[in-house]
Amino acid sequence: MANRTVKDAKSIHGTNPQYLVEKIIRSRIYDSKYWKEECFALTAELLVDKAMELRYIGGVFGGNIKPTPFLCLTLKMLQIQPEKDIVVEFIKNEEFKYVRALGAFYMRLTGSSLDCYKYLEPLYNDNRKLRRQNRQAEFELVHMDEFIDELLREERVCDVILPRIQKRFVLEENNELEAKISALEDDLDEDIEIEDETKYELEEVVKEKEKRERKRERSKSRERQRSRERDRHKKDKERDKDRDRERRDKDKERKEKRDKDRDRRDKKKDKEKR
Repeated sequence: MANRTVKDAKSIHGTNPQYLVEKIIRSRIYDSKYWKEECFALTAELLVDKAMELRYIGGVFGGNIKPTPFLCLTLKMLQIQPEKDIVVEFIKNEEFKYVRALGAFYMRLTGSSLDCYKYLEPLYNDNRKLRRQNRQAEFELVHMDEFIDELLREERVCDVILPRIQKRFVLEENNELEAKISALEDDLDEDIEIEDETKYELEEVVKEKEKRERKRERSKSRERQRSRERDRHKKDKERDKDRDRERRDKDKERKEKRDKDRDRRDKKKDKEKR
């Protein structure tokens, strides 16, 4: 009697809520000490206190398949089927992270596709650490957002086969769900803006550098042009000097020659007179 689902419970996904947990695991839970001592005659109000005492999540462990308290409380919730408002309060509980994990797991098992996305996706912003006990009874570290991602993507979590839910894009196409907005989108936009500003600044620096280089090249070109002009002017001046020198030398030679000829003629005249 203690293991039966409450009389006024509604069927979930067309079956008894407890049947969402496989029969062999369900039997192990019923036989466990935690179920018999801690979950007996547990109501929705008392369930909150038990959930607050949780210190880790997990399914079954060990060779003889022992259930964790987390899995026992999940089955108890399936048995007594608490009101949806209570489950939502579990999920919104920010103080006790394992209460939130329990509420999210139960919502994934019993909620509609729309409810799963509506109530679980906001938990992607919760990065708190959770302890999880694996099949070898060893504890491992997992973050809340990772656990939520497993609930929405994986087929089996905590050794329980999860009911199928519709793909998100189908709900979006039917206008039942708004497009997903990532919490990192603003940061990415800021990063893109910073990258664009940095790129613009780099382009400005490159342009300024190129401008200085062109100016320097023009200065060098003008300097080379001036230097060539100075050299050409200097050469022209030297050439003119050489021409003047040659001209003076030729004039001097011609003058000397005329003087010699005059002297010869004068001498010859003197001879004839004598």
